[in-house]
Amino acid sequence: MSADLLGRARAGDGQAFGELVGRYRRELQVHCYRILGSALDAEDALQETLLAAWQGLAGFEGRSSVRVWLYQVATRRCLNALRSASRRPPMDWPPPGVELPEPTRLGEVAWLEPYPDVLLEGLADAAPGPEARYETTEAISVAFVTALQLLPPRQRAVLILRDVLGFPASEAAGILDGTEESVTSALKRARAALQYRRAQPPGREPPPPDSARERALVRRFTRAYEAGDVDEVVALLTQDAWLIMPPVPLRYQGRELAARFLAATAFRPGRSARLVPTRANGQPAFGVYIRDPHAPVARANGIRVLTLAGSQVSAMTGFPDTSALPSFGLPRTLPD
Repeated sequence: MSADLLGRARAGDGQAFGELVGRYRRELQVHCYRILGSALDAEDALQETLLAAWQGLAGFEGRSSVRVWLYQVATRRCLNALRSASRRPPMDWPPPGVELPEPTRLGEVAWLEPYPDVLLEGLADAAPGPEARYETTEAISVAFVTALQLLPPRQRAVLILRDVLGFPASEAAGILDGTEESVTSALKRARAALQYRRAQPPGREPPPPDSARERALVRRFTRAYEAGDVDEVVALLTQDAWLIMPPVPLRYQGRELAARFLAATAFRPGRSARLVPTRANGQPAFGVYIRDPHAPVARANGIRVLTLAGSQVSAMTGFPDTSALPSFGLPRTLPD
């Protein structure tokens, strides 16, 4: 970072400020997403962060790097947002007349949205610090972000700063306005409480993104789903696969329950779907559109994200809310 660039930004040069903070925009937005669990809320928090940084730049004393200072501003904005967030209204689901099987268990995450892969471009260059425990791609997965949302806000922030981003304890303490002892204690509690399984059994590692193996599995899934073939979709699932639908608090595990759930919902009589491929959270995903039986149009029904294990699907996460569609470049309706 050029001292001249910082000086010009402090003097009110907007272009210099844009150059100063522009290189950190993507990683700050992902940081906000990990804390908040919402791509839309993360964008709002990012804009608030940049505005606060612009207004407070004159008070930046240079005791830390600009990057660390920006993370301090962003983390504060996110924690404030969690404290002041109004409770989201429960989603009106399932539709009238749909009888669901008994779930395996109820989920605890009140809200979660998928994150478009297009917003992850360039993050590979922002390698985490040497103390990080998680790779960048792993730490954006649906499973990991879901697990984060179950932690208390401050523990969530500490774990992200230390184990995902690899900030030293001293810098994490500065970002959170705490002591190294308090950060170390919070990190210990967060690690113990984190409900996330890292290691996959041998043979169940996901295929590389956009590899031939991944594309073949996605094609098979698309054909089966669009054909309404419950048996073929279920055959692609692992024996212990999960069907999850945040914020709907129902979680189904196993092929038998998956078949019953899909037959009652996605593949019920008179319903036909189209899938539009996309990517979310570093994973294969689809915009789901339901054909209108009375008009040549298909209407958006949310986003589905697949978690792959070897040549099968270990989790299907459905996001029935359609508010995230624009960030994926997906329309509300398709001509059909």
